[in-house]
Amino acid sequence: MNCPPPLVANSPPPLTPESKNKSGSTPQFFAILLSLCLALFLADAFISLADASLALFCGLHILSAISGMVSFFSVLMALGIYGLMGLTPVVPKRLFLPIPLFYLLTTLALCPFAIYWYGGLQLMAMVLSAGQVILGLMILYRPLGGFKFHWPLVSVGKLGVRCFSWWNLSAFLLLNLFVLLPATAVYLFFCAVTAVDHFSDGFLALRTDGFTVRVQMYVRNDGKTIELFPMSHIADASFYRQVSQTFPTNSVILMEGVTDNENLLTNKLSYKRMAKSLGLTEQKQEFKPANGELVRADVDVDRFSTNTIDFLNLVTLVHSQGLNPEILLKLVQYTPSADFEAQLFDDLLAKRNAHLLDEIHSHLMQSDNIMVPWGVAHMPGIAKEIQKSGFHLSETHEYRVIRFHGPWSHDKDVKP
Repeated sequence: MNCPPPLVANSPPPLTPESKNKSGSTPQFFAILLSLCLALFLADAFISLADASLALFCGLHILSAISGMVSFFSVLMALGIYGLMGLTPVVPKRLFLPIPLFYLLTTLALCPFAIYWYGGLQLMAMVLSAGQVILGLMILYRPLGGFKFHWPLVSVGKLGVRCFSWWNLSAFLLLNLFVLLPATAVYLFFCAVTAVDHFSDGFLALRTDGFTVRVQMYVRNDGKTIELFPMSHIADASFYRQVSQTFPTNSVILMEGVTDNENLLTNKLSYKRMAKSLGLTEQKQEFKPANGELVRADVDVDRFSTNTIDFLNLVTLVHSQGLNPEILLKLVQYTPSADFEAQLFDDLLAKRNAHLLDEIHSHLMQSDNIMVPWGVAHMPGIAKEIQKSGFHLSETHEYRVIRFHGPWSHDKDVKP
């Protein structure tokens, strides 16, 4: 007589295929997502290295468009993975935290090079791309245990086991809000301060409460003086009033302002729209020197090249009408010449500086005090040239041009 088999108490029911697929779908999804992130990072590394090498050694930019597109998606993916690190411990930080940190740190590291060694950016880009290749291969080696490629690149066994942790999320938020973001903001601010000081040769300064300019007085042994007043097309009204009151009665004031006697510009260049949106004032409205002899010391538009005039007409069109579909189409269709940048620099800066220097030397024969209230961009070149004529820096005064309104701003303007 056959006996029935004994019953086993509390034995769990067997898993159905559907439940098995459901339980394993989440880790598999993360494995594929992280593998895509790593694959994009490696593709970005190799393509960027090839592009930087071709540009540096051959002057070719045939991979620039592809490199830019792959880099964009790689950075986007890295940011997404970084956010997932805060939401779930499933993402292994030891493997994937270096990827978003690499993009952040390399971007921050390029700032000083862009300021002091702009011509060496291509070499720096190649070095950083090589470092990205090495980092990517190191990250790849760890989850694979070697370079035996398979898909997904990151196996499920390399993932974390917990889907959510309040401690992980809290630590992530605290580190970002109180360490990473403030440190990055402070670093970028000091880079901006350094860049403004470097490119303006000390005539313009960025402070925590606003922009200031440094008025510099140069004196020659015979008693002749030249004061350089760095100006801005838009600023706080108080700045223009202060500067207007500083000119002595026996001075010659060489005014900036390109004329257009032949009406080559289709629109008048106006900063009214920009000044209004920023709560500032245009220079022509408030800058009205009461003392001294005003002399127009700028060139006429007919001295500029055709390419520069065409560009200025496009710029003045945007200034006068703002951006609309028609103007945007013109901007997209505008194709500058190969030497456009050098030509624009020569027209807007070099030619005007040369004309201004001629006016300075001409009026030095008649006056002992020459005032030069011109744009900040002109100041470094003018200062170098007048020092070649025997002038030396005697005094420096600082004026606040634009004030940042906030709890950190001071109540009083900077005065000489």
